[in-house]
Amino acid sequence: MNKRRWGTLLLAGLLLIPLAACGKKDPGGASSGSASQPGSASGSEEPSISVIAPVVEPEHPFSQPLTGEGLDEDVSARRPYAVMFNNLRKALPQIGVSKADVIYEIVAEGGITRMMAVFQELEGVGDMGSIRSARDYYVSLAKGHDAIYVHAGGSPQAYEAFGKLKMSNIDFVNGPYGNMCWRDPDRRKTAGLEHSLLTSSEKILEHLPKKFAQEHDSGFGVGWTFDEDAPAGGEAAVKLTVPFSSYKTGHFTYDAEQNHYLIEQHIDKQDIPYVDGGTNEAVTVRNVLVLYTDVSRVKGDDKGRMAVRTTGKGEGLLFRDGQAYEISWERKSEAVCYSFLDKGGKPVPLAVGSSYINIISTDAKVEWE
Repeated sequence: MNKRRWGTLLLAGLLLIPLAACGKKDPGGASSGSASQPGSASGSEEPSISVIAPVVEPEHPFSQPLTGEGLDEDVSARRPYAVMFNNLRKALPQIGVSKADVIYEIVAEGGITRMMAVFQELEGVGDMGSIRSARDYYVSLAKGHDAIYVHAGGSPQAYEAFGKLKMSNIDFVNGPYGNMCWRDPDRRKTAGLEHSLLTSSEKILEHLPKKFAQEHDSGFGVGWTFDEDAPAGGEAAVKLTVPFSSYKTGHFTYDAEQNHYLIEQHIDKQDIPYVDGGTNEAVTVRNVLVLYTDVSRVKGDDKGRMAVRTTGKGEGLLFRDGQAYEISWERKSEAVCYSFLDKGGKPVPLAVGSSYINIISTDAKVEWE
């Protein structure tokens, strides 16, 4: 993981600058150099000391709004991209997730989960997939980031949310965006047609319609705070278990040497390391959050789709630097991101780096050690 380095101390020594000349004396005892200054008994000026005060400057003048990492360029006005990733076992590994700034995971119908990865900067991410359909609660979270939402189809509730929230979305199933995606032939053979859809940062950026504003309206802000130093009051925790359903459980293990969390998924009775199929690298994060909320089945939905509350208030947990913290979350409307608060109701600082946000039912039994 990249780390932010906050500042560089520019050291300046004390410079002794002798101003008096050392000319050769004439036989009369007067200096053959500069004339003596008024009030000088010796005819030469005493050496003076010039002090250059140390100046403290940040190594990077700006910070990345989703990770707190230092940047030389201000990107806070740019809209991020929120991309829906398939998490069915036969569709793994996902491609492109290791470059996400934030990953949200929530249960869907049948106990499966999907991830929504948020990228502050899409350039350089490369291939991504496989891309799957939207759910209304993910639409809500993407709206909170004022993100451009990338997906392939969606539930009836999701399409209703698109209209209600006036969401900027790129739909690879019901939209004119075929030039931004393709079917991977290998995945089509091994996982099936619906799990083979890929896209890329290059194609999205090249063909992005002009109707999508690429900057936030003035006044928008994520509102998260970051600090390399962990807050006081944490409890040692190096392993975390987050159950979503009988089908999916997440495991997070703290690597003290690298100061990040390794991720493993227990899916369909199989333990699977969370690896990016594009780079074959493990997906790691600096922060793991667990947010408890109301999760239930949508009444009358014949597909067993879920209703997930994403606004209001709730309890939660933050894991960073091998420490566990009890927190609360708050989200006043779908137009803003989550706020993460300590026991005193003040913003709790995240570690500088990427975050993984697990949104689970209030009756889920999270364990750590």
